[in-house]
Amino acid sequence: MIEFKNVSKVYSNGTSALKDINLHIKKGEFVFIVGSSGSGKSTFLKLIMHEELPSQGTIYLDGINISHITKKEVPYIRRKMGIVFQDFRLIDKMTVFDNVAFAMRVTGASERDVRKRVPYILNLVELQGKANRRPAELSGGEQQRVSLARALVNNPSIIIADEPTGNIDPEMSYEIVELLTEINKRGTTILMVTHEHDLVKHFGKRVIEINSGKIISDSESPEV
Repeated sequence: MIEFKNVSKVYSNGTSALKDINLHIKKGEFVFIVGSSGSGKSTFLKLIMHEELPSQGTIYLDGINISHITKKEVPYIRRKMGIVFQDFRLIDKMTVFDNVAFAMRVTGASERDVRKRVPYILNLVELQGKANRRPAELSGGEQQRVSLARALVNNPSIIIADEPTGNIDPEMSYEIVELLTEINKRGTTILMVTHEHDLVKHFGKRVIEINSGKIISDSESPEV
């Protein structure tokens, strides 16, 4: 699914963000990415999303070398991904339905498909009764569910969740990860960056720890 071969990233200011990373994440895995601020986690995600290119080494996604793809190929690669951010990034003037539908409409989906798919996804994240609400009318946890629904609506093969529980209360944090776990059971690969060690311990998934640009541990049963 995702493979890093001898990947390093040095920014133009000389900052060495990642150093000789070798890693393989299989299709259908759920992986927590942990590490302190500045450890290289964000760069790791940016390389997968093709927001940055490696300084050396090769990155494969579904067998495709994404280190050397053309600009025209980038949207095709990104359609394999659903992205969930810490700050939700919802459009305030749009309803919940239209926030989720937006992700389909920008890919050229028909309104018929939108009307069929969006209610299904809202039901999946337990927001079926909130389709006509606006983000400001929702709790933080509900807004993150909308963000998750938007990430899911185009049926991506991988969900990348960057600190998705950072702006919600602890109880809702567990609910969001439980939702991601259910999505993972349906075959979607999940990559989740988090600082919350209690979540990591509770869910017992594979944990990759990055420190100073290097992978210092990669364990199926972590002791954090």
